[in-house]
Amino acid sequence: MTRIMKTELADILNQPLAIGSRTIQKRLVMAPMAFLGNVAFRELVEQFGGYGLLFSEMCSAKRIPQENRYRSTYFRWRDAELSRLVCQIFGADPDRMALAARRVEAEGFLGVDINFGCSDITICRQNCGAAILNTPVLAAKIVSQVRKAISIPVFVKYRTGWQDQPRWAVEMARRFEDVGADALTFHPRVAPDRRSRPPKWEYIGRVKQAVSIPVFGNGNVFDQTDCLKMLLTTGCDGVAIGRMAIARPWLFAEWTMGYQSKDDLYLDCALRLADLLETHFNASQALRRFKRFGYYYSASFKFGHTLYRAIQSAENMIGAKHALQLFFERRPETVARPNLNFFS
Repeated sequence: MTRIMKTELADILNQPLAIGSRTIQKRLVMAPMAFLGNVAFRELVEQFGGYGLLFSEMCSAKRIPQENRYRSTYFRWRDAELSRLVCQIFGADPDRMALAARRVEAEGFLGVDINFGCSDITICRQNCGAAILNTPVLAAKIVSQVRKAISIPVFVKYRTGWQDQPRWAVEMARRFEDVGADALTFHPRVAPDRRSRPPKWEYIGRVKQAVSIPVFGNGNVFDQTDCLKMLLTTGCDGVAIGRMAIARPWLFAEWTMGYQSKDDLYLDCALRLADLLETHFNASQALRRFKRFGYYYSASFKFGHTLYRAIQSAENMIGAKHALQLFFERRPETVARPNLNFFS
């Protein structure tokens, strides 16, 4: 990407954006990611900066009202991040979702994000996540109840639906806006598609044209060229980065602030995350999360499968760190775009 194009991208991403009663300073945000966007990883990203918003892992609306933030596996945060942190909640009962949203607001989060995008079978079997898109009236009622319950911004993350029907996605966007959503994050894939086919970015453009609230595009943005193309071709207001942020946690600072990465940054970041995970979680929880991180992190290397297998074989965090050190002793070659075998 040329320096001129990088400057153009940064100029767009660094424009403030009003979302409901709040304004964010950058239009590049970290997408909500189950098991990955945990408090430790968010702290790592914050060390670099460059983002407009962070999103929590998805949290069960049933549990939030009684959750202890110091014991909860998912409903956990640092007070220092609250002014830029949105809590994602999932559930199928409008009243429970509203009650959970009240707790989120009381804790001081910037906003609430409603999950209509997760297509994991364990979530969909509960009629949560993307499964609710099969019942548009219920989806709209949930957004409406949450909107009435709180004053902070309400975000909605959703997919095209369960069939490839862009008109339906546009209609849902209008419904969400009509019942009070302040912003949408749209992932233009059908729910059954677990990234087996490219997302249809043109659908993001249709959704943006249909509503007046901010729309964040999401899906297959792997580098600055992708990001600029999504912004220019769809007209979306911002871009939500998911898996690529896991692979390169300094990405936000690089794209918005011109941060220059160094050769040893990959190893340094992974070791820093390992330490942060051990700070925020017990040994078992920390290792599980590091292994999940390792899956996407390995996509940045030409022979990343070697690193991935070594991390997965580790019996404890000491073993995982040792696997990292051995891998980097060989001076591994990085790749410009991630190995998509790891991104499925």
